[in-house]
Amino acid sequence: MAPGDQEIGRKPHVPVLLRPLLAAVAPVEGVWLDGTFGAGGYARGLLEAGAAMVIGVDRDPLALQMAAPWAAEYGDRLRLVAGNFSELDLHAGGMLDGVVLDLGVSSMQLDRAERGFSFQKDGPLDMRMSQEGESAADLVNGADEGVLADILYHYGEERASRRIAKAIVEARAVEPISTTLRLAEIVAKCLPRPKPGQSHPATRSFQAIRIAVNTEFGELAAGLQAAERALKPGGRLAVVTFHSLEDRIVKRFFQIASGTEANANRYAPARADTSARFEVMTRKAVAPDEMELEENPRARSAKLRVARRTDAPAAPVAPEALGLPVVQLKKGRR
Repeated sequence: MAPGDQEIGRKPHVPVLLRPLLAAVAPVEGVWLDGTFGAGGYARGLLEAGAAMVIGVDRDPLALQMAAPWAAEYGDRLRLVAGNFSELDLHAGGMLDGVVLDLGVSSMQLDRAERGFSFQKDGPLDMRMSQEGESAADLVNGADEGVLADILYHYGEERASRRIAKAIVEARAVEPISTTLRLAEIVAKCLPRPKPGQSHPATRSFQAIRIAVNTEFGELAAGLQAAERALKPGGRLAVVTFHSLEDRIVKRFFQIASGTEANANRYAPARADTSARFEVMTRKAVAPDEMELEENPRARSAKLRVARRTDAPAAPVAPEALGLPVVQLKKGRR
């Protein structure tokens, strides 16, 4: 998500890949929906580029609270809505000219120790974007070892998932794991010391747990289809991802919806002819340039994909067709 270590009332930083995003969807006009409002950088960018109105949706109540002091500058051109982008077609209240989704965690959340997203600062092990429901501490202390290992492997691509899950279970038997630094320490002891320039050993584990707590992959699959239902013919859908699993889901959705997916078996019967529901506008994912990386090193893993809606009727896409990792998040044996 866009950087946003702002205090209430301060103007947010420029979000990741804003310049190429605005260039790809130009001309910006009509009604847009920013499904991951965050610090409001994309919404501001769209409004200043010519959007008649932007609907800002976010499930984090802090995001909407922080926007209140400056949102009034735009009057009725900016409407803020508390909710999930998986239901953005309901929040829109009508057909849209464009949708922007900036996935993952925002700096507004990451930089606040009390939100429990970061292994760099000590804080309660929380990670809930909506600040409701089960927290990361509930998951880490309640899920059985096999479930934890599956989460780390499938959501974080962590090869040492079983070793880390075992260490977590052993540690929580002594004392519940309630802080970010304690979890980071447990994970780090299971992995080799990182070389200069390598990421923190707990990076993949924290990512995996955050994704599980916030059901991010399910939200993404539902949000892409909600955008398809809400967009007018010619409307644009722009998605910014921050790791390979997210990007793979978005890429796969655009391939299926545009009819450009490859047939894995050349001897299989040809697929039935279906009308493309999207036209892909970015042949390859757009990455940040050197200027942006200098301005914001956190942008290094960001990728942008954009597609244009056709007039073909919306159609459902099964989660398995998108390659969503499946983990049974049930509490069980400790």
